[in-house]
Amino acid sequence: MKSTKSLIAYFSRKGNNYLGGVIVDLKVGNTEVIAKKIQELTGSDMFEIKTVKVYPKDYTETTNVSKEELRRNARPELTEKVENMDSYDVIYLGYPNWWGTMPMAVFTFLEAYDFSGKTIIPYCTHEGSGMGSSESDITKLCSSAKILSGLAIRGSSVSKADKDLGNWLKRGK
Repeated sequence: MKSTKSLIAYFSRKGNNYLGGVIVDLKVGNTEVIAKKIQELTGSDMFEIKTVKVYPKDYTETTNVSKEELRRNARPELTEKVENMDSYDVIYLGYPNWWGTMPMAVFTFLEAYDFSGKTIIPYCTHEGSGMGSSESDITKLCSSAKILSGLAIRGSSVSKADKDLGNWLKRGK
């Protein structure tokens, strides 16, 4: 039997963020916290989805930029690509919920590869809006991939998400 190789591809924003009703300064973004927990549990490789044009430091300014990107259906340029995407069978795809879906940079990432025959397991961090339309957006962009049910984790709860994360990962096997 062929062993499966997995990748955690994630977009995360550290710094000025909305958390539990207030603006706080995060040293590590919430989505990255979960990506590292998944890596500990699965041994997967990691790839951070980063944009060439950096988002503003101010949280409100970033929300305005991201809203405009969504309105324009923009595809922000990414700083790098996964060189060996063909070698991965399972992709854990992480992102914050921005305006009811994934950041547009995640759309750019998904459109850059052929996910035929791969399994995509999405997760998102949010402060009340859950997965939004991101799962259906992933299904539209990656119609030849198997998309498993995602996990939505409140950003304010990432430090205590281990049990939910472990149960979710078991279901995905």
